[in-house]
Amino acid sequence: MRYPPQALRHLAMGLSYLDFGEFTQRDAAGQEEGTFTVNAYNLNLTRISTLNAFTLGITAKLAVAGMAEYKAVAVLTDIGGIFKHPEKDLTVGLVLKNIGYEVKSFNGNEPEPLPFDAQLGFTYKPEHMPLRFSLTAHHLQNFNLTFADTTVTPQSGRKNKKSVGNEIARHLVVGTEFLLIKNFAVRAGYNHLRCRELRLENAGGAAGFSLGAMLRRKAFQLDYARATYHVASASNNFTVSTSLQKIFKPKKEKAA
Repeated sequence: MRYPPQALRHLAMGLSYLDFGEFTQRDAAGQEEGTFTVNAYNLNLTRISTLNAFTLGITAKLAVAGMAEYKAVAVLTDIGGIFKHPEKDLTVGLVLKNIGYEVKSFNGNEPEPLPFDAQLGFTYKPEHMPLRFSLTAHHLQNFNLTFADTTVTPQSGRKNKKSVGNEIARHLVVGTEFLLIKNFAVRAGYNHLRCRELRLENAGGAAGFSLGAMLRRKAFQLDYARATYHVASASNNFTVSTSLQKIFKPKKEKAA
């Protein structure tokens, strides 16, 4: 089947694989019985359409996870849209993630609920200011994101504190980008939900905070991000991206 060139620019396909490594398998008495592996992969197909200042997209995903001899399979869809202001540096986005159904569960019984997430985000760069600000609200379908701390008991003398302000803050992720020059930027972000759930009461740390930078050189862009999840460690991510249109530029026809 043949597609027109303009349609190909709006199609994307991806495959992600995650290997959790090898683990020791033991019986109920703790006797070692061997080893097993845990892994997961996700195959996705995306279709994007643009109309004036609006861009709409839909992604179909097939997710498969394996743990020893157990397998789980799910079919999911992400639906999203972006509005980019035609005059100002303002972008608004809405996405509904992980709409779908678990075809097969690990235990073979009733399907387990999928991690649905409704998100709304804004980015804005004031004119003549080298800063871009972003605000993302996640899990809009569920106001209460405070988990029940089982360590809080009458004997502990502590209470599960809940407040409207804290609940709202748990839905928010804030970030800023400092545009030093045209092809270089420094970034910082804060996730309040991650901070509250992963921090330790008796130890300092930067759970929920992230730092990063972007460097663009000709057709390539290098991104680095460091996100702190726990006082003991942080994740470091490097991304190299490019545009095939910039690499394989069409040759100009010579004048007759």
